[in-house]
Amino acid sequence: MNTYLYAPKDDLKHRAIWRELYSAQEAGALRRLIEDARQRGIRFFYALAPGLDAGYGEPAEFDRLLARIDQMIGLGCRDFALLFDDIPDRMRPEDRARFPSFAEAQCDWANRAWAWTRARAPGGCWLFCPTAYCGRMADGGVGGAGYLDRVGQALAGEIELLWTGPEIISREISAGHLREVAARLRRKPLLWDNLHANDYDGRRFFCGPYAGRAPEIRGAVSGILTNPNTELALNYVPLRTCAEFAWGGGEWDARDAYLRAMRGWLSRFATVSQPIAFEDLVLLGDAYYLPHEDGPEAQALFESAQALLGADPSSWEQGAIEAFQERAARLRDVCARLAGLEDRSLFWALSRRVWELREELDLLLGYIRLQSDRGAAGAPARSDFHLPGTYRGGFVARLQRLLEQHPDGTFTARETHASAAAESPHGI
Repeated sequence: MNTYLYAPKDDLKHRAIWRELYSAQEAGALRRLIEDARQRGIRFFYALAPGLDAGYGEPAEFDRLLARIDQMIGLGCRDFALLFDDIPDRMRPEDRARFPSFAEAQCDWANRAWAWTRARAPGGCWLFCPTAYCGRMADGGVGGAGYLDRVGQALAGEIELLWTGPEIISREISAGHLREVAARLRRKPLLWDNLHANDYDGRRFFCGPYAGRAPEIRGAVSGILTNPNTELALNYVPLRTCAEFAWGGGEWDARDAYLRAMRGWLSRFATVSQPIAFEDLVLLGDAYYLPHEDGPEAQALFESAQALLGADPSSWEQGAIEAFQERAARLRDVCARLAGLEDRSLFWALSRRVWELREELDLLLGYIRLQSDRGAAGAPARSDFHLPGTYRGGFVARLQRLLEQHPDGTFTARETHASAAAESPHGI
């Protein structure tokens, strides 16, 4: 991989206070980062995101933007990005009086900043992220009527445009979709892929392969950038498989690439006691695969539990019980053994998530064992280790139980039923 786009929202001077210059200490750290990238053959892009409160019609505001760029040029940066994603899609009244549309206001800044920078840092490249940066946003009118087409018309042809696909987090991206976007943008989009991003859900991470992208998209984009998991230690498989896809040719077998990458990642899972087997690591990875799907091993575990719980225990076949128990116990034990990881940065990246997974597996194993021993559906079960308030508890969890999301994406109020058990629950 040959490009790094610096755009972290936790750098306040990237977005929240974009007008402020870096201190000497901050500038020194960025200078070292830019030099480290150059020594490794990596092109370093510095991104600014002024759209939260920019005054597009004020000359002083544009001067502040140039001052920020000028500081970065002084630190050795030659490549820049101007990002207008995740902002209110409206202008101040005084800006509306000067610019005919939101798109023209943004493009005016981008074009003038690009021209100013090119004169001072020849050979640099510029990127632009529109406010409507996926198909659903564009179709929904984000940025105003005709926003994306106006950007394509007004933005200098030398500036590249970032795009995430049909969705913010796209399950699939086809070459046909990208060609349609390219016609509107008047250039091939630069794919800024959120497939493995996990900043929107702290309970999950994604270590599955780069998947759901047709091999033909390689020729339909100007390049591929990926937003990976927030935790560096969890990105071995996502980054490796993305790089293989981007530089590869011919067909793409995502599962095969995943298994190859997992063999490479396995060495990071050395423990102080019982080692993690490759098959067990694959099972764990399948439980944290991709946003829209679990890996086949985890999916098989889920379906085996679902089939048992959907039938009367008196009809359970011993083989089905044992198949579930074997796979669930193996995954639970892997979660437990991760506490002994020698790589503690990897442990801390995993620990909260896999502990939650272990608790759920413990409960399921105990419940199915109890129902199997009874041989028929009976009174509710109780676990001494999964008590109200401490298990699946907290304000956020209670909020989540108020609304139910359906497969078509709609929400309805979840029905509540007040019921009392006819007999005392059995312990598991």
